[in-house]
Amino acid sequence: MDKKRIGLYIHIPFCKQKCFYCDFPSYPNMEDYWEPYIDALAQELILKAEEFKASYVETVFIGGGTPSLIPAAFISRILDTVYLHYNISPGCECTIECNPGTLTDEKLKIYKDSGVNRLSIGLQACQDEILKALGRIHTFEDFLTSVKLARKHGFYNINADIIFGIPNQTFEQWKETVKQIITLDLAHVSCYSLLIEEGTVYGNMKKEGTIKEAEDELDRKMYHYAVDRFNAAGLYQYEISNFAKPHLRCRHNMNYWRRGEYLGVGAGAHSHYNSRRFANTPDIALYIQGVNNRKLILSEDICLSREDRLEESIFLGLRLNEGIDISELSKEFGTELESRINKKLHMFISQELIERNGTVIRLTEKGMDFANAIIVELI
Repeated sequence: MDKKRIGLYIHIPFCKQKCFYCDFPSYPNMEDYWEPYIDALAQELILKAEEFKASYVETVFIGGGTPSLIPAAFISRILDTVYLHYNISPGCECTIECNPGTLTDEKLKIYKDSGVNRLSIGLQACQDEILKALGRIHTFEDFLTSVKLARKHGFYNINADIIFGIPNQTFEQWKETVKQIITLDLAHVSCYSLLIEEGTVYGNMKKEGTIKEAEDELDRKMYHYAVDRFNAAGLYQYEISNFAKPHLRCRHNMNYWRRGEYLGVGAGAHSHYNSRRFANTPDIALYIQGVNNRKLILSEDICLSREDRLEESIFLGLRLNEGIDISELSKEFGTELESRINKKLHMFISQELIERNGTVIRLTEKGMDFANAIIVELI
């Protein structure tokens, strides 16, 4: 029997300062929890190892928070635990998220020695005044220094996160950020439209009327500018928000979008395994307590129905430029699938929002602008 192939997500929830737009489970000023949290993380990995011994780990992604904030010895310990207790595929992609200003020669050497082979660095914008307005605590120069240091230590598979549609961000400022990224010749770029979430600093400011979201027309202009420029520079779009040099797509995220299976460990981490989605509590103290009692405390545990799985396949698959193969979906969900979506599919094709090539359907460039609405209609 072939072993399953899974991704492994490891959550480090600590940060120096919460960014004004961030709604992820991340917490500043919790240094006293760093070591007990890493102890619990290692223990959770060991507790889960038996259940996942029949799987090969194809990708590891250490996300946050800011994983590069904590001592690199903690990262090394976690990865040692992974390699000791799990089947790691040859050529495993191992990513760590970093913030500019937190990387050092020592940390990068330890990451490299521990098996990390991909870095994801949060830039967001190249103008220091925008970074300050976002609640970031680094400068553009810090980012440039981090990239230079990373390359010195042999890291060439580097991603940068950037954001457009930031309140008061001009089109000219966005053009400058895109051009700077292209000049750096990075392997990968993740390019997101800012979404202001409730409960964030920005969410509260929006409620108070002190900031407002970018106009849709400007947001779309920024997006299409980035798509055109990145594609022309050899950073090819493969997902709505992601661009990469050939053969350097983020394999970990591709597994998400293809509805692959993955294990998430740490406070607030999500998993998808055996048609079940479950998540650990985001409360750090509760998480540590649960692990120490050998009984994980979950915030979510859902057995996916056939309808859930179908909706996820369409929702996630249409984010990818490769689209989805209706014939492959029909094998899993029944031949009535095409007749179910056919009427709306024809409508979107006639509106040039979706294109069809044989049994494969994908969003057009125009369709990308209405992705969420199209997907909701189809499912």
